[in-house]
Amino acid sequence: MKKVILVADDSPSIRKFVSFALAMKGFEIISAADGMEALEKLPNQKVNLVITDLNMPNVDGFELIKSIRNNEEFKDIPIIILSSLAGSDEIQRGMNYGANSYLVKPFDPKRIAYEVSKFLN
Repeated sequence: MKKVILVADDSPSIRKFVSFALAMKGFEIISAADGMEALEKLPNQKVNLVITDLNMPNVDGFELIKSIRNNEEFKDIPIIILSSLAGSDEIQRGMNYGANSYLVKPFDPKRIAYEVSKFLN
């Protein structure tokens, strides 16, 4: 059965790029335009991993991570942050909120596939 990855990013081109790179590796992709949409989609399907941007409207990536980690049903889902915020403060904050990994945009599709493979095999 295919592993399901939820990709939350307010940029349609980033969602498309990440989705394509991971679909090529055999993953099923659900995409969300922001954290609120991601939280709405999470209970609808068994999600194996979340990739999230930090800067998004409505519910940002930090709040999304916090919500996932505070939910008994979803708290163990691996989370990869994919953000253009490259400062050590943001990276530390993201990891403190419970992210498992942090990638900085722009990124190499091989790199994101590698990060995903560390959590899903």
